[in-house]
Amino acid sequence: MQIVIAGQGYVGLPLAVRAAEVGHRVIGYDVDAHRVQQLAAGQSYVEDVDSSRLRAVLDSGNYSATTDAAALAGFDIAVITVPTPLRDGVPDLTYIESCARTLGEHLRPGATVVLESTTYPGTTEELLLPILEKASGLKGGDDFLAGFSPERIAPGNKRWSFEGTPKVVSGINTKSLSVIKGFYDGIFQTTVPVSGTKVAELAKLIENTFRLVNISMINELATLTDRLGVNVWEAIDAAATKPFGFTRFTPGPGVGGHCLPVDPLFLAWKIREDLGVPFRFVELADDVNRHMPDYVVRRLVEALDKRSVPVNGSRILLLGLTYKYNATDLRNSPSARVAELLVSLGAEVRGSDPNIPDGHDTKLNVPRVDATPEEIAASDAVVLLMDHTRFDLAMIEENAPYVLDCRNRLSGANVEVL
Repeated sequence: MQIVIAGQGYVGLPLAVRAAEVGHRVIGYDVDAHRVQQLAAGQSYVEDVDSSRLRAVLDSGNYSATTDAAALAGFDIAVITVPTPLRDGVPDLTYIESCARTLGEHLRPGATVVLESTTYPGTTEELLLPILEKASGLKGGDDFLAGFSPERIAPGNKRWSFEGTPKVVSGINTKSLSVIKGFYDGIFQTTVPVSGTKVAELAKLIENTFRLVNISMINELATLTDRLGVNVWEAIDAAATKPFGFTRFTPGPGVGGHCLPVDPLFLAWKIREDLGVPFRFVELADDVNRHMPDYVVRRLVEALDKRSVPVNGSRILLLGLTYKYNATDLRNSPSARVAELLVSLGAEVRGSDPNIPDGHDTKLNVPRVDATPEEIAASDAVVLLMDHTRFDLAMIEENAPYVLDCRNRLSGANVEVL
């Protein structure tokens, strides 16, 4: 089949490469010309897709990347994997709308369009479908098929592979579901069909809301147990020995990425918009996590004060700038807010992350340095925000005058744990 994957980011590229590997003719469509040039040269910028895999599907002729919408003509299945950000707490679906109009111009009878971008329940039928119908002059469910299948990308996850993660699928009618399930059956080891697109859209939001709420609870607890004189990390480890009814979550400087800081708020917005009531759990969880960088900075200021070092003029080294362990992704990372707050207090802030390529814009507006013994020893304080395996933890313990450890990985008289 001829497949279009619209959007070649961290969701679309793995799907495009995998679909090409199983034998489909895949067009990777993206409006970013620089990104398409990289792909055409066989250079992957997504950590879960090796450049060798990308070059292999390019060489096979099963994959090509383009910015030319005319190349989309004649597709059998098109999958939309474009961003869905929040703007001032309101879902921004302009990328979906624009992509739907483009696909609609090339939509032919019998073709299928699948939305994978995370969004609120109702988007597929209430937004996507009307745009496709208007642009194509065809009727959804009769002339063409459509559905929703939420992405479950977990960058850097070594336990669950892309194709090994069960894939939820849905359609606007029975035939749509059958075709969409058949497509994904050839890519994923397990597909999970559900009764409708709203169920599939909500399922994705439930997954991420579950994590946000639980992380929020543990984060708030961590801000309280220090004053209670209880080691929250030890208590979590003890609770995790229970073999049922408990899932282990740990504190940190805040949540990042696209999913946790964004996706649950789609649901909160939809509930307020349609029902006129708040989704209190989500709104409270979001508030707790948005203020975790403030708590990290407060703890650091207090620790420096005890050492008679004013934060104004102090030299602070932030270790681990990405939002996720061993990842390269900086989207919505709490490190940016930590750096911003410290700089506003007059601190001389540096950042170090061996996972981020040199020259890559971290958006932290602080100098990038290597975590050398000399750099660590010259700092008044080191903040371990993310404990990447490429950090030499023993060396940090040995050389840092003081460490605020947000990941419970270090020990010693010069270390305090979040």
